[in-house]
Amino acid sequence: MHTRKEESQDRAIVRIAAHLPDLIVYGDFSPKLPSVDYFDGVLMFVDISGFTAMTEKFSTAMYMDRGAEQLVEILNHYISAIVEKVLLFGGDILKFAGDALLALWKVERRQLKNIITVVIKCSLEIHGLFETQESEEGLDIRVKIALAAGHITMLVFGDETRNFFLVIGQAVDDVRLAQNMAQMNDVILSPNCWQLCDRSMIEIERIPDQRAVKVNFLKPPSTFNFDEFFTKCMTFMNYYPSGDHKNLLRLACMLESDPELELSLQKYVMESILKQIDDKQLRGYLSELRPVTIVFVNLVFKDQDKAEVIGSAIQDACMHISSVLRIFRGQINKVFMFDKGCSFLCVFGFPGEKAPDEVTHALESAVDIFDFCSQVQKIHTVSIGVASGIVFCGIIGHSVRHEYTVIGQKVNIAARMMMYYPGIVTCDSVTYNGSNLPAYFFKELPKKVMKGVADSGPVYQCLGLNEKVMFGMAYLICNRNEGYPLLGRDKEIKYFMCTMKEFLVFNCSRVLMYEGLSGYGKSQMLMEIEYLAQGENHRTIAIALTKISFHQNFYTIQILMANVLGLDTCKHYKERQTNLQHKVKTLLDEKFYCLLNDIFHVQFPISREVSKMTTLRKQKQLEALFMKILEQTVKEEKIIFIIDEGQFVDPASWAFMEKLIRTVPIFIIMSLSPFIDTPCEAANAIMKNRNTTYVTLGAVQPKDIRDKVCLDLNVRGITKELDTYLVEGSCGIPFYCEELLKNLDHHRVLVFQPMESEEKTNVSWNNLFKNFSRPTEELKIFTLSNDEEIEEVCNLTSDVKLQNLSPPASLKEISLVQLDSMNLSHQMLVRCAAIIGLTFTTELLFEILPCWNMKMMIKALASLVESNVFDCFRNGKELQMALKQNIVSFEVNYRSLSLKPSDGMAHGEKEELRELESEVIECHIIRFCRPMMQKTAYELWLKDQKKAMHLKCARFLEESAHKCDHCQSGDFIPFHHFTVNSRLNSLDMDTIKRMAKFQGLKAEEEITFSKIEIPKKSELFPENLRPEEIREKILSFFDTVITKMRTSKENIIPLESCQCEEIVEIVIMPLTHHFLALGENKKALYYFLEITSAYLILGDNYMAYTYLNEGERLLKMLKNDKSWSHTFESATFYSLKGQVCFNMGQMVLAKKMLRKALKLLNRTLPHNLISLFVQSHLEKSRHFYYVNQQAQENSPPRKRRLAQLYRQTACFSLLWQIYSLNYFFHYKYYGHLAAMMQVNTALETQDDFQIIKAYLDYSLYHQLAGYQGMWFKYEIMAMEQISSLPLKDSGIEIVSYVADKLGYTKLLMGHLDLAIDLGSRAQKMWTLLQNPNRRYRVLCWLSKSLFLKNRYLQLVQVLGWLWDLSITEEHIFSKAFFYFVCLDIMLYSGFVYKTFEECLEFIYQNEDNRILKFQSGILLGLYSSVAIWYARLQEWDNFHIFSNRAKNLVSRRTPTALYYEGISRYMEGQVLYLQKQIEDQSENAQDSGVELLKNLESLVAQNTTGPVFYPRLYHLMAYVCILMGDGQNCDLFLNTAIQLCETQGNVLEKCWLSMNKDWWYSSSELTENQWLKTISSLPSWEKIVSDKVKMQDIQRNKFLMRINILDDPF
Repeated sequence: MHTRKEESQDRAIVRIAAHLPDLIVYGDFSPKLPSVDYFDGVLMFVDISGFTAMTEKFSTAMYMDRGAEQLVEILNHYISAIVEKVLLFGGDILKFAGDALLALWKVERRQLKNIITVVIKCSLEIHGLFETQESEEGLDIRVKIALAAGHITMLVFGDETRNFFLVIGQAVDDVRLAQNMAQMNDVILSPNCWQLCDRSMIEIERIPDQRAVKVNFLKPPSTFNFDEFFTKCMTFMNYYPSGDHKNLLRLACMLESDPELELSLQKYVMESILKQIDDKQLRGYLSELRPVTIVFVNLVFKDQDKAEVIGSAIQDACMHISSVLRIFRGQINKVFMFDKGCSFLCVFGFPGEKAPDEVTHALESAVDIFDFCSQVQKIHTVSIGVASGIVFCGIIGHSVRHEYTVIGQKVNIAARMMMYYPGIVTCDSVTYNGSNLPAYFFKELPKKVMKGVADSGPVYQCLGLNEKVMFGMAYLICNRNEGYPLLGRDKEIKYFMCTMKEFLVFNCSRVLMYEGLSGYGKSQMLMEIEYLAQGENHRTIAIALTKISFHQNFYTIQILMANVLGLDTCKHYKERQTNLQHKVKTLLDEKFYCLLNDIFHVQFPISREVSKMTTLRKQKQLEALFMKILEQTVKEEKIIFIIDEGQFVDPASWAFMEKLIRTVPIFIIMSLSPFIDTPCEAANAIMKNRNTTYVTLGAVQPKDIRDKVCLDLNVRGITKELDTYLVEGSCGIPFYCEELLKNLDHHRVLVFQPMESEEKTNVSWNNLFKNFSRPTEELKIFTLSNDEEIEEVCNLTSDVKLQNLSPPASLKEISLVQLDSMNLSHQMLVRCAAIIGLTFTTELLFEILPCWNMKMMIKALASLVESNVFDCFRNGKELQMALKQNIVSFEVNYRSLSLKPSDGMAHGEKEELRELESEVIECHIIRFCRPMMQKTAYELWLKDQKKAMHLKCARFLEESAHKCDHCQSGDFIPFHHFTVNSRLNSLDMDTIKRMAKFQGLKAEEEITFSKIEIPKKSELFPENLRPEEIREKILSFFDTVITKMRTSKENIIPLESCQCEEIVEIVIMPLTHHFLALGENKKALYYFLEITSAYLILGDNYMAYTYLNEGERLLKMLKNDKSWSHTFESATFYSLKGQVCFNMGQMVLAKKMLRKALKLLNRTLPHNLISLFVQSHLEKSRHFYYVNQQAQENSPPRKRRLAQLYRQTACFSLLWQIYSLNYFFHYKYYGHLAAMMQVNTALETQDDFQIIKAYLDYSLYHQLAGYQGMWFKYEIMAMEQISSLPLKDSGIEIVSYVADKLGYTKLLMGHLDLAIDLGSRAQKMWTLLQNPNRRYRVLCWLSKSLFLKNRYLQLVQVLGWLWDLSITEEHIFSKAFFYFVCLDIMLYSGFVYKTFEECLEFIYQNEDNRILKFQSGILLGLYSSVAIWYARLQEWDNFHIFSNRAKNLVSRRTPTALYYEGISRYMEGQVLYLQKQIEDQSENAQDSGVELLKNLESLVAQNTTGPVFYPRLYHLMAYVCILMGDGQNCDLFLNTAIQLCETQGNVLEKCWLSMNKDWWYSSSELTENQWLKTISSLPSWEKIVSDKVKMQDIQRNKFLMRINILDDPF
């Protein structure tokens, strides 16, 4: 039975009947309309308060997760309860009118007495529902009920496609009047109802001065049985469910299929609802909070009482209203008898019906309806109210009886304006502002206090579109702001300047057309053009058209001629008449003056000749006259005619302009939006004219959007998060950017604060990344305030989530227009894609699309790519490149879409679509062109639907949420998923095994561990080998590996490069957001940590920091979770936090975080010296235990334990480096302990890579600390360990890592030849393994080794590889290092590889790049190198700019070669500045010198400073000493530096040292700036390669440090 019921409810006829009352479903009406029916019955009017306020609350909600779904749940919770009561008591719901409903009990007159009792009982029970309830949103929902009984008339009217019905008569008027008397919780009986009821059963209360009464309660006699009474009453109700159907609420639920009845019922239901019923979509599909335009039409009749009389009037009005609305996709939603007359509720912008220029169309329709209905004889008064804004559009009611309706403040405002301003068309301020109609079409009305409307804002009368146009109204209305530059339109302005120059020089016609969509800033650009066009000997006329201009014949030329003739400034028609007589007396016979009457609103007497002329002849005469006038005018002064919104030029004006440009030299500039319809022939001809330049406007660039925001907010910088949100969200469209900013300001999320200098800031985790995007250098002139005000930056409130913000209504409307223009299947695809996110893969989309096949999806995607809803990309890199740059403007000769020849066009389009389909198949990444479309489409889903879709997405994405195949799959945090139950379900073991297999892992019980082979005496390194022999053995081992990699038939080399970055962005990031949407915070935290780890691997500290902050928010929410897995997540969080701090050079913070992480991982470092020595002793014993094979008997650790151990090694690896940075003596013991604990922990993991990494780290620790012997042992142990590894998968990567790490270590220790040999081999291996992230690091340090050895041919080859890598991989760090080396070559090698200007341009363009900005060392090096350049040129102002930028980065101390490269360059700059201070005899020169020497000595003394930097540091110390007059120490430092250079083979430094030494001790003096002379003759690399310059000659191009010995040496 239950199944049968479900089947019947799924029948189309049942679903249609649910929208209609029984009165219609079971009615029998005359096919002739209008038809009238009479009957008796009881009416119940239920008015519910609180819904409108609730709708407003939801419609202004800030975030996307609040809206239609909550609202529809709350509304239907209450309304369905009322509907259910009414149906249970035998009532028929006639209509839902927003937050009210009208019900009918249709019975014969003799049954009215008993039925009224039933209805009163029903009313009291409805009140009972609301006595104790309060909605979840805290809104008080209450009802008032009115009852009336008596004769009722039903009127059915409409046309062949749509029917409507009304109930009219005294009972309907009575129920309205009774409802107006009711207070909350009242039941009011109309006078007639009180007369007809059983008075003995009802306790009432009289209402003063009224015949209506208020019901207090029912008072049946004690013997009265209501159930029996009710059952008896229901026998008189024709369609009350009984017998087999007694459990049904409504008999219409069981309607059998009947095509004829179905066709008849369909006419009463809106087309969009029928589409939804046919499509079997969910009921909620059409429930939305949506921007619409409401048109409320009220008709008051001369003779209100006679149904036959008003029936025909309503029929006529309805027919006309329907026909007008149909043109502009408006719909009649409801028709009902209002307090006075009949009201039509019309809506523009229903789901699926949104059209461009909706507000204009609504006003045009309103005026048209007003004009027509005012002429209908029986209609006395027509009143129309128009209001625009967000309302709830949705299905309200119960599953068996519901209707599609609109609720919201804007509905109320339109209704109230209609009633309070009778006899006219009124609109609210939103409609007025959005109409795109001239202001003179409106008149502001005096404000009135309107019931139920707190503040409607200004109310305007729409005067209609027939008003005479007044001169002067059409000119450009925007004012140009001197302090606000035109941004991002340099190319377009350049086109104008060139074209104007041609026009003025060659004196022939020119047309310049700018086409762009609304919001691209066309009007702003034309204002700039008008300003630039001003000049002597020519006149500029600028006008702005509106949609109405198109319908006014010859309007554009009328405005042009009015200006040329000087009529636009005349105040009266007589003045215009006098001016005209003066201007045309020589050109036109006086009897023809009257031709000018209509066009210029003058009153010349009409001559007999003119009265006989046809309209066409008059037009020809006028055109000939205007042509003569213009020919005469251009002889005196040239004319530049500027037209904004050129698409609204009327056809007659186009035709005249086409003749004009052929006849008279004139320059026409116009902006226009794309033509909706094909333009007229004359417009086509102008566009095709060889003197026309057609420019299609593109989006402005991200930097221009950034500049615009800084200008609009009057700040010197905006936070990076805000910058990304506005650049992404605006898509380079200025209007979008303005609307987004207004929305942020409306929600009060922008915070303005003084700009702090970096050195004054105390570093904490929260301000670690003070990342503000600043305006471009060119714009700073505009943002600098004339007053001495504090410079401000714009930040965001701490709790705001920009990505979840609901889009502004204006942008939502634009997206809805585009969405509603699609067919239903395309809409569904877009909506499903919106759930996935801004970027998605075709695989995931296919997974969640309901019942689609791949061919359907590809076809739909290709179509949506063509219509610019989506962009498609082959891979993540292609996507990243596209996001960095918007498509710029381009010039065409004609507008291709409008002017393509029509024949063969369809064939061409099909071919294009086929090509697009092929492209979509190749591309697997799709992205929404506009984020606003994604957000708008996302908001259309209801909560339960969203949840189901998010769950589908999460299930699919989880399978791919791991490292790429190239990186052997697995977690970004090793063994992470073994520590946390991160799966969506508790899955069975088979499923887990399948997943594990997919990820390249084995399920836990399947894993068999191979015992770790403890290093034995290997054949590779027998005892008593000399160092040279060991070196050869190592190099030949790596050579053998490379040969095997190249020649082996096994799959050693991966087929593709690392895809991890793409996986993070396309899989894991969206997955995290799906889990957040599902409320799965633990899983979201898990993946936030994975993303952080991935970004740290990829070298992006800022993104790692961002996602750690997201994770921290979730950690706080889960703080009560005491489980082991949560403890591990917390430890991972702190260890990653420590790593970010370490990379940023914030060592105090890093140490604190890492120690906290170790404590959570049950490994603590001692806090005092005694426990330090005790623990050191224990770790030595542990180390001895592992190394001496006793650990061989131990079983391998379980996966959860492995995850712990890996985290511990990561923490120890960073901690020993942090401790090594410190000068305190006991810190070296802490450093040694941490390094040893890393080795021991690695040995416990029994993992080759961890052990080898720990050995090499331990060796490096000993080398930097100066412990001889020990380091060598561990390097050999690492080599022996890799020699036994199988050369595939991770084994080959470990071998490459060892070559890479050893090469870096040898560079650091100053073994340059070995560093080059190892580096070149590591580079080959990483190239073969297709691992660009590893390869670029090797190339960076290899280039430094070659640079110091003066091996320039090899160096240039390596730089070429580095450059290629930076381009193919879009790798900013590689490019930055490339330019760093180029600066070094100019400064120290004596030739030019890339010019200084190019290097400087790179710095300016990329200094705000998040990878470079938050990477300790690279920017320090670049800034310092530029500072040195300017210091050598003695351009001290420029020196200070870059030196100060570098100074802000000095405090970010990291124990890396890159940092020490940077700091040594910085110190060099300071030393050169010391020489300048001494030369200027500065007071504090001596103090500066002493401090500099101290800083240089401390750098040399630091453990972490590699010996490779010693020669430069000693060189600088020697220079400081000689400047300070300390010759003895100068000699000592010079000799030490030269000796170190010889030991290391540092040819570059040795050569420079020797030249400086000779120079310092020679007697010759510099008479001029020698460096200026040197750089002017620096040869390029091309000259060196072509042997035009000898290698030995470039060695002399060194900077010789000038000497001015301090007067008072110490």
